[in-house]
Amino acid sequence: MNNSNGKTRRLAGLALFTAIVVVLQLLGSFIKVGPFAVSLVLIPIVVGAAVYGVSAGAWLGFVFGVVVTIAVVTGADQGGYIMFSARPVMTVIVCLMTRQILVWMQTPDNIIDGAYSYIFFIFAGIPATYLYNTLAGIIRALGDSKTPVYFLILSSLLNIALDLLFIVQIGTGTAGAAYATVISQAVSGILCLIYMKKKFEILHMHHEETRISGRHIYILCKMGVPMGLQYSITAIGSVVIQTAINSLGSIAVASVTAGQKIGMFFCCPFDALGGTMATYAGQNAGAGKVDRIRQGVRSATLIGGIYSIAACIVLTVFGGVIPLLFVDASETVVIHQAHQFLTFNSLFYIPLTIVNVWRFTIQGMGYSLLAILAGVCEMIARAMVGFLLVPIFGYIIICFASPLAWLLADAFLIPAFFYCQKHLLSEKTRMD
Repeated sequence: MNNSNGKTRRLAGLALFTAIVVVLQLLGSFIKVGPFAVSLVLIPIVVGAAVYGVSAGAWLGFVFGVVVTIAVVTGADQGGYIMFSARPVMTVIVCLMTRQILVWMQTPDNIIDGAYSYIFFIFAGIPATYLYNTLAGIIRALGDSKTPVYFLILSSLLNIALDLLFIVQIGTGTAGAAYATVISQAVSGILCLIYMKKKFEILHMHHEETRISGRHIYILCKMGVPMGLQYSITAIGSVVIQTAINSLGSIAVASVTAGQKIGMFFCCPFDALGGTMATYAGQNAGAGKVDRIRQGVRSATLIGGIYSIAACIVLTVFGGVIPLLFVDASETVVIHQAHQFLTFNSLFYIPLTIVNVWRFTIQGMGYSLLAILAGVCEMIARAMVGFLLVPIFGYIIICFASPLAWLLADAFLIPAFFYCQKHLLSEKTRMD
């Protein structure tokens, strides 16, 4: 009887989520970014998958696909209809219309050429980014978490040096910044490759190991797809924020760009802590050592907290000077606003520490869907800031977009971690 009631509740809940998906997608057809309709259904799909399992997520995704197809064919989604009605070649052309995307994101006319040059070469350099991230992940998985950090630091320093070379000395403009980023990432990836070849005999491939394994592909996709979705969800929020920044004009764009460039350098330790904890948590979860995971989280959070305070002091005191590396001294407004951006963001570096450490720990423990939901929280916060608050408060609220996203993600991640910890302990007890 209980089993029957459980099935009934599951079917009722799944029906409710299905209705929500249909309604939200239909409502989204009336919200436009350029010619494209905004999709609002990612949240119920992810939540439905988290509550009722992967099969429910697949069903909700299927329903979403059907509704989108109907919208495209009928012309409710104008952008999709354009791509649907065109020939395949035209579809590819539209997908590659980077410049048009910048137009839809309200990029100011006086900087759109520079933005296009930068983004084009960044896209061209994606293989370099892929090379480093893949190889660094393999090295961490083998227990060496220090070496990828060293290569990352070297890459960051090289990026700064090449920025000065290409932009200041050679005068290549924004394209030079892209050159610097791609080259530095390629160098770090090549260093990882050389290090792996010399250090790890186990990674030397033999002929029989070159065969494609369907089972291993499945395992990798099972782990990688949720993480990819997590980053994609976060990126959606970033696009919304960037569109809002663009609407404020070129000075706001320049200010945030300078601030983000500096902030990325200071945030490298947070990324390193997150990547380290993902590996650490995975190793100890597999060994059934839940206490060590808790100790690792505590230690990583403490390290990140101490660094956060130090970084906040540096950026608050010197945040008005550091932008001079990228901005001419005559651009006083840009320097002032970049300083504001750095100061307000750095005040919330401790919440950022928790986002990286606790989310990646949850990911490493095997609870990918919960990590995705944290990304959904970030997306919601950034979307609210971009759509609702920027038109009212202007530039100053942009400085709080990421902090609000981190705080909302933390509000979900902290109880989620304790849930995962409790679940692992119960699983360990049951196995024993």
